[in-house]
Amino acid sequence: MRRKFSVRDIAVQAGLSEATVDRVLHERPGVRAGTVEQVRRAVADLELQQSQVRLSGRTVMFDVVMSAPRRFADAVRTALEVELPTLRPATVRARFHTSHGADGDWVAAELDRVLRTGSHGVVLQSPDSPAVRAAVQRLADGQVPVVTLASDLPGSARRGYVGADNLGAGATAAYLLTQWAPDPEDPVLVVRSRLEQDSERQRSRGFEATLAQLEGSVRTVVDVYDDDLDPSALEDAVAKVLEERPGLRAVYSMCAGAGGNAGVLRGFERRGSRPLPFVVHDLDGENADLLSRGEISAVLHHDLRTDCAQACRMLLQAPYTRSDQRSSASTIQILTPFNVPAQGR
Repeated sequence: MRRKFSVRDIAVQAGLSEATVDRVLHERPGVRAGTVEQVRRAVADLELQQSQVRLSGRTVMFDVVMSAPRRFADAVRTALEVELPTLRPATVRARFHTSHGADGDWVAAELDRVLRTGSHGVVLQSPDSPAVRAAVQRLADGQVPVVTLASDLPGSARRGYVGADNLGAGATAAYLLTQWAPDPEDPVLVVRSRLEQDSERQRSRGFEATLAQLEGSVRTVVDVYDDDLDPSALEDAVAKVLEERPGLRAVYSMCAGAGGNAGVLRGFERRGSRPLPFVVHDLDGENADLLSRGEISAVLHHDLRTDCAQACRMLLQAPYTRSDQRSSASTIQILTPFNVPAQGR
């Protein structure tokens, strides 16, 4: 493996011992493939960050722990790499611990590993579970502040939340669907995640309350679940619902994983129809492509770069501020094919 950084710097970035990193760099036997990949990822991260890091000087190290669809985790990584240089006079580096579809036990184990290896703060996107909350409390007891990103852990020991106004996002989705599909007799298909997320709870609350407010009665909501790993499972679930309700058209994709929204479309195609309207969240590459082709009606979007910068600022300020919990909710933007931001094209 090419050497551009010291063993110590790579070990800090990877969260491994210097001896382990040295074995990997010299290709000695007896090292697990996962450990080799961890070192390779650490070197890649250092290369991406070296434009704003003086490795010989004192740095602040944050850990980003995420159980999220790969497309969202990649978007967060990209946003942070852009925003880290703006955090001067601090010199900030980030380590990433991400897994697609992992449960709360995996997240708790990663948080405990961060506590053992040492960190100046954690940006966390996670399912809401007792194990995660307990791990966040252990970090707080160890003077490692945690800021939740995109999905909150209300009432936990986290220092703050940064992300979308999820209650308002759900309400906005309900408003759009009632404008495009005004007949309250028409059911709505809602795509949910199998993992318990506060973001989804808030979106669901806003969505259902606003449907009732606007229509005076609760429109039938039919749920399907994305298992986050196999888009074909969601496609099958949608096709099965349409077999029972052939007139269903309106869709709100609350939190589909990678390939999930395309899976919804394939489920409709199997029944010879297409969703209209079709409202989704987050302008990643996949959704931007579907929006440009007119296959989804609108994207509920918020500025992830601003969120990531704000999360880092909260962590930088944590040692100098009281531990009162704070939140910074981003305004929701309604994007159509005609007002997509430049970075989403």
